[in-house]
Amino acid sequence: MTGETHLMGKTVKVGRALLSVFDKSGMADFAKGLSAAGVELVSTGGTHKLISDASLPVREIADLTGFPEMMDGRVKTLHPKVHGGLLAVRDKADHAASMEEHEIGAIDLVAVNLYPFEKTVASGASYDDIIENIDIGGPAMVRSAAKNHAYVTVVVDPADYPAILAAISETGGVPFELRQKLAAKAYARTAAYDSAISTWFAKAIDYPEIPYRSFAGTLREVMRYGENPHQWAGFYANGDDRRGVATATQVQGKTLSYNNINDTDAAFELVSEFDANEVAAVAIIKHANPCGVAVAGDLLTAYQNALRTDPVSAFGGIVATNREIDAATATEIVKVFTEVIVAPSATQEAQDIIAAKKNLRLLLTGGLADAKADGLVVKSVAGGLLVQSRDNRNVDDCELKVVTKRQPTDAEMADLRLAAKVAKHVKSNAIVYVKDGATAGIGAGQMSRVDSALTGHRKSVDAAKAAGIEGALSQGSVVASDAFFPFADGLEALVAAGATAVIQPGGSMRDDEVIAAADAAGIAMVMTGMRHFRH
Repeated sequence: MTGETHLMGKTVKVGRALLSVFDKSGMADFAKGLSAAGVELVSTGGTHKLISDASLPVREIADLTGFPEMMDGRVKTLHPKVHGGLLAVRDKADHAASMEEHEIGAIDLVAVNLYPFEKTVASGASYDDIIENIDIGGPAMVRSAAKNHAYVTVVVDPADYPAILAAISETGGVPFELRQKLAAKAYARTAAYDSAISTWFAKAIDYPEIPYRSFAGTLREVMRYGENPHQWAGFYANGDDRRGVATATQVQGKTLSYNNINDTDAAFELVSEFDANEVAAVAIIKHANPCGVAVAGDLLTAYQNALRTDPVSAFGGIVATNREIDAATATEIVKVFTEVIVAPSATQEAQDIIAAKKNLRLLLTGGLADAKADGLVVKSVAGGLLVQSRDNRNVDDCELKVVTKRQPTDAEMADLRLAAKVAKHVKSNAIVYVKDGATAGIGAGQMSRVDSALTGHRKSVDAAKAAGIEGALSQGSVVASDAFFPFADGLEALVAAGATAVIQPGGSMRDDEVIAAADAAGIAMVMTGMRHFRH
């Protein structure tokens, strides 16, 4: 339209502002600044009271519309005198005539933030309370004002108040470029809001196949780059209060990179599989794969055993623990160059030890992630998104079945359970050797399960050599496979590496052949019936 293009690039004076916010942070100062600039203020409910209590002149919305608030406040701004004042193309003759005929005054600025739907859901509120916290009038005003940003300034974030006041003070109005950015931000906010509502609805009524899916987040940080220096990257939080990297407090160290966050998430998810009241667990992660995992009665022993699995790959890695880090453990961790430490907590003495490494990031989560919590995992592909439920089950949820003549010993069964939990977090094809509560070799991401078995064994030979142990750490170990063995050759590679027991999902057309090979080798085999591919 010619009227809209006429004001492109122009600064628009603010004569009237409609202020209606749930989050009243900074509103008193914003209203004072607008009033001092000669702006007429119109407001609703609690916002009106706040402005009035600041001794500022302000009109009630009912005075503007000629209608009282009704239906528990559901209907107060849904009125032609509000939306006409927002949507009118000011220099279009028929729009101006309609405004005059119906006594609709222009609204030049709208400050709105929405009912706290996301917080209401997170609080565990009832279905009815959550529905009541779906804002209708707020998003309608935001969208109207944002559409007409050629004339109207829309603000949904209190952080933008100072910039708007500064612009009015310096230029007499709000520049077009700022109105554009505020409009883009406004639509992003309403999109995220509707996304939260639709996601909650789909979960609340068990409707996972809902035809339209949207995912939203709030920008936490723009990073220097992504996986590689030529890629843009940002970190968005989705509002999920589940413990993890997005909710952790960074106590010290450099800003986290894209790869740091990805790897730290992988590490913390793994250790969260282990109940801290039962066992101390440590995971060392490199490039999203575990290079060492161990459980023990104390954290220091667990760390030392995890490090032994692959001390070379641990250099520059991520360390996660499921218990509070003490001074002894911190002293050992800082001996190896480490990018990030993530834990539920750390003693002050441990924090002081870590602080000596100024670039080392320390993240404290306040607790473990709920490994059993449901949720969605999203992956982008060309032209779309792959969406699946989180893999929130592990070997503890399985009905284990011994399929060989030899039964595993109690010690072997404990190690088999550990190996299975670790294998869930290893890129497929995954093979994990475990002995005495610690990984003894890990084969990850190979195209052949035999290759993963050979890789894990080779790593165990290297680790034994580094530890001054003759042979391979895999000798006398148990092994977990994330998926079934399609042929007996994979199992035979494990036997050659020294394995005495194996845990795997089963389900291959050649299960009988694989079981026969295990019996021939005299090893025990347990089937879980649950696969854990991770790509």
